[in-house]
Amino acid sequence: MAIITAARPSLLRVCGAAPALRSTGLFAPALFRQARRSIQTESLTPQENLALLNAQRTVRPNSPHLTIYQPQLTWVLSSLNRITGTALSGLLYAGALTFLLHPVFPAIDSAHLIEFVAGMPGWLKTSIKFTLAVPFTLHSWNGIRHLMWDMGYALSLKGVYATGYAVLGLTAISSIGLAML
Repeated sequence: MAIITAARPSLLRVCGAAPALRSTGLFAPALFRQARRSIQTESLTPQENLALLNAQRTVRPNSPHLTIYQPQLTWVLSSLNRITGTALSGLLYAGALTFLLHPVFPAIDSAHLIEFVAGMPGWLKTSIKFTLAVPFTLHSWNGIRHLMWDMGYALSLKGVYATGYAVLGLTAISSIGLAML
């Protein structure tokens, strides 16, 4: 009897009896028997495995995409802030690398660049300046907005939208101002 009593906790664990049933002393092994399933596995070659995976992908549902959501000022400005930051960084690196090519191409220097821009028509210069001013001012004003959030200002829903519309207005005004200089 002592052997059965000592072995009983390990038998309960093996049979899968719940801890609550273990403590009550009620144990009916027939209640915890699991139905056996007949599962067969089949070895597949890498090509067959890829074909099976591709077949499963054709019936898999797609995850929702941004196109199903109504555009909101919050995520539009967040996306534009990331895009403009990346574009401005890329433009800075491209400009720096261009000036590094000066020894190979002597025509790439400040004097030739100023002469090239001076020969452009006024409408073209203004449109190029406006195209460069929009991402610069949007990223700058939105950066100030984020700094305000970091200090704890305008974190309510009303404040977020008010500062978002302020960023758009200031971007338009400052971009036009910079393009006209």
